[in-house]
Amino acid sequence: MTKTYMVTGGAGFIGSNFVLYMLGKHEDIQIVNVDKLTYAGNLENLKSIEGDSRHVFRQVDICDRRSVGDLFREFDFDCVVNFAAESHVDRSIENPAVFADTNVLGTVALLNAARDAWDDGSGGFGDHVYLQVSTDEVYGSLSLDEPDTFFHETTPLNPHSPYSASKAAADMFVLAYADTYGLPVNITRCSNNYGPYQFPEKLIPLMVKNALAHQSLPVYGDGKNVRDWLYVEDHCKAIDMVLEGAKRGQVYNIGGHNERDNNYIVRKIIEETCAAVGDDAITEALITYVEDRKGHDRRYGIAPDKIKEDLGWYPETTFEVGIVKTIRWYLDNQEWVDHVTSGDYQTYYQRMYGSRAQA
Repeated sequence: MTKTYMVTGGAGFIGSNFVLYMLGKHEDIQIVNVDKLTYAGNLENLKSIEGDSRHVFRQVDICDRRSVGDLFREFDFDCVVNFAAESHVDRSIENPAVFADTNVLGTVALLNAARDAWDDGSGGFGDHVYLQVSTDEVYGSLSLDEPDTFFHETTPLNPHSPYSASKAAADMFVLAYADTYGLPVNITRCSNNYGPYQFPEKLIPLMVKNALAHQSLPVYGDGKNVRDWLYVEDHCKAIDMVLEGAKRGQVYNIGGHNERDNNYIVRKIIEETCAAVGDDAITEALITYVEDRKGHDRRYGIAPDKIKEDLGWYPETTFEVGIVKTIRWYLDNQEWVDHVTSGDYQTYYQRMYGSRAQA
């Protein structure tokens, strides 16, 4: 029997990778891809599945309650996977209200629609599941002086930016709907994803793009902020496993103990990009340290023990392999990069970094 998934934000970075992963792995499924197509959503990400009848696209804002409800009436969804979110911390500092609208109110709209559609009249919801894709940023920051300390699912939430606050609030609504109404839910909290199709405002694709153009590589503060890096396909596999095998109501951290600081990442990008294109002008001289981001968390580190013990998931892509694959993908797909950065991004980049990222 065909299982039907609503995937919100399915034209964005992680969402589009998830759509491609699921259609590549499962034959008997249908994915209804719901995306507002903001600057970071791009149907070019899904060009390889054009004509695949298992993929249906709907351009809908998840904050539009009527349209979301219409989708639940049109399709008999078995699962909802909510990737839809404003996700860039700098933008959240600049305009927090947009993040509250999409990340919190949009989540509530989806929860209400799922509850209305799936309730069997006696308080049961059958085999349906709502999965909220969250972030390790909801936990706050770890100290660089305690490298053996990690975020666990029981770590209290302590968000430090408008972005992470909006994601934490959404998580709380999801858990509240489980407790109050019995809605079958799961939450996954991932570390920093990297891989193909990431919009070039994020660290890795931004640095590749700027290095090729011999533009400054802006690094916040001293560059010693540490993140745990997770190859996006490994993340997609984890979500699939949670949907298929997890006990409902559970939260799972998804990370890989691949912690690197920003200085290392940028230098690795310089090294690989220079070697790949044979351009000796791509050097560490392009690095420019800029004023630190407000509320910049020092370190994230995720313990993925629970998902490994419960479901057998582990990250299959080592960082050393994944970072090279990712850099080479952006080098081989400059037409895609140029296309997605031709509009809003250029204005935004100049406003955020232009005056302070000059070599």
